[in-house]
Amino acid sequence: MDLDDDLPRKGDDPLARLIKQDLGPLSMSELENRIAALEAEIERTRRHKDSAVNHKASAEALFKR
Repeated sequence: MDLDDDLPRKGDDPLARLIKQDLGPLSMSELENRIAALEAEIERTRRHKDSAVNHKASAEALFKR
């Protein structure tokens, strides 16, 4: 499976642009800041996903009565 298969097809998609960005010109400090920002975004995304899963489970439990 190609990694690009999971990417949205829109040309102006921010995630697609982020992945294609040339990292060569970035300094070590900029790379560290980029990594920290991406890790924070991963954590935020995981929290949102977990919240959505919990919300769905709660709704399903409510309607199973």
